[in-house]
Amino acid sequence: MSKARYDSQQLNDLVLQMMETELGGEQVYRTALTCAVNPDLKEEWEGYLQETLTHQEVVRSLCDTLGLDPDTQSPTRRVVKHIGESLVKAMQLAKQGGDPAAAQLVACECVVHAETKDHANWELLGKVAEVATGDLGRALKAAHEAVEKDEDHHLYHTKGWCRELAIEALGLPAVLPPPEEVKNVETAIGASRAEQQRESML
Repeated sequence: MSKARYDSQQLNDLVLQMMETELGGEQVYRTALTCAVNPDLKEEWEGYLQETLTHQEVVRSLCDTLGLDPDTQSPTRRVVKHIGESLVKAMQLAKQGGDPAAAQLVACECVVHAETKDHANWELLGKVAEVATGDLGRALKAAHEAVEKDEDHHLYHTKGWCRELAIEALGLPAVLPPPEEVKNVETAIGASRAEQQRESML
């Protein structure tokens, strides 16, 4: 079977989207932190913010490898920027509502939205890294390996926080910190297993 090929223009576009996603992610976390009430959640997001700043540098390095200006705009990048700014505005709107717990939950939902895109970006980059060769292949693999676990952590743990805070808001017993946090899950399977065990953790 012949080696799979990838579209280099689409790879460039993906990396520019990744740059915008990481920049937007910084603003999402900075705003989310102003909404965080739970001290454990706040500490978690502070860590994610620092990791996001590191991820920005990883993507900038990828831009250098690909010969891309990291500030280059593209139609898809503009969409990513618009969505990121919308998430920040949604959190600001929630804060204006005067209910800190509700604003914290909205912030959690916004982080999940942002991290779903971020996680998908890195997953796609990993697919290209599997087939790319030479210096570029090595650079893509190194970038993917440096960031992938962080992205899994950000998405699956925040989804857990989001679920448990929503359950708590409904007046039902919640597991806080969530099972995903307690079990320190790093995969979709691990997250699913942790959620299934939540009843025993109440």
